[in-house]
Amino acid sequence: MKKHSIYKIFFSGLLSLVSLLSSIVAAQTFPNRAITLVVPFAAGGGADIVGRLLAQKVSENIGQQMIVENRAGAAGNIGASYVAKSKPDGYTLLLTGPNHTTNVSLFRHLTYDPIEDFAPIALLTGAPYLLVVNSSLPVKNLTELIAFARTANKPIAYGSAGNGTAGHLAMELLKNLTGIEMLHVPYKGSSPMLTDLIGGRVLVGFDNVLSALPYISANQLRAIASSAALRTSNLPTIPTIAESGLPGFEVMVWQGVLAPAETPADVITLLNQQFISALKTPSVTERLAAMNIELFGNQPNEFAQFLKKDIAKWAEVVKKSGAQVD
Repeated sequence: MKKHSIYKIFFSGLLSLVSLLSSIVAAQTFPNRAITLVVPFAAGGGADIVGRLLAQKVSENIGQQMIVENRAGAAGNIGASYVAKSKPDGYTLLLTGPNHTTNVSLFRHLTYDPIEDFAPIALLTGAPYLLVVNSSLPVKNLTELIAFARTANKPIAYGSAGNGTAGHLAMELLKNLTGIEMLHVPYKGSSPMLTDLIGGRVLVGFDNVLSALPYISANQLRAIASSAALRTSNLPTIPTIAESGLPGFEVMVWQGVLAPAETPADVITLLNQQFISALKTPSVTERLAAMNIELFGNQPNEFAQFLKKDIAKWAEVVKKSGAQVD
């Protein structure tokens, strides 16, 4: 073997050893400074509420501050892209949701890969969407809504919080499974959509529990079904879509935490343990339960499988619906 080849092999091995030792040392000392939890949506929304609640508890447990940073825009793509390109050391994390598995089908030019550019930490929470109708609409369940849509003179209008949102795609999935025709009316957020739904400008829509429940309680909207797999304990009288004639139907507003790809495995394990520990804290559990949010807290490999399955599910829905954002 030539001398320069021996040197090349030696130095290559030395560099690999240094890299490995650096990763081990980093994991052993992690965390020794503040961690940034990027929420790719505006402050005050469901993701932001969950993120701040858990960040506070994790901060208390690890003795280092976890700072929530809102990087909103482009349906979550701005924040996701930022984290994907961040240093993989565990100090920059992404709190993401359904957009992470739908955007890859909705946007033609993503600057990141939702699987390859991230290391899953844990699926944290989930909450159902409620299928709500204008209170004057003569339907009290899914069967009656389907019959009403089929006999209407023209496609009934449904609202969503925007093109490509989970509420939009949930309705497209419902349309695909039932064969009914409806006209999509996208809004810039949940609040204006609900305002027009109450006013009768649109007649039906999917919306998250947090924002829809006050109007349901005030009899301004009627909830006819839940998108969860099972009835929620806080809403026992609202049947699921699955039990209303569409078995297997399940759509939820989930929140999970990701790190940049190649983040050391020991760091991922520690973060997974810390987030799950925060979820199990009684004050956190009670607060989330009051908001009809279900707790998960699974392992990184389980979250990875969930992401792949969800991407495949929504790719089919987007293809059939023709939905596109850019």
